[in-house]
Amino acid sequence: MFMQIAIGAIGIGVVLMVGYLVIAQVRAALPTTINDSNLTAALSSTQATVFAGFGLIAVGIIVLAAFGLINIFK
Repeated sequence: MFMQIAIGAIGIGVVLMVGYLVIAQVRAALPTTINDSNLTAALSSTQATVFAGFGLIAVGIIVLAAFGLINIFK
């Protein structure tokens, strides 16, 4: 069960990493004349959510490593 959770966390993290790259490219491509505070807040919020994906990847890798070590020492 832990392995499926870890693989799912890694999968979600990879999707969010791709989302981060897309959002970063959109933010860089916007002209500097656009100063819409709602747009800036939305992009910042989206990037913060995507940073959580990086945490999911880290947790998934740690759980997979722990699962592997448990199976080695059984």
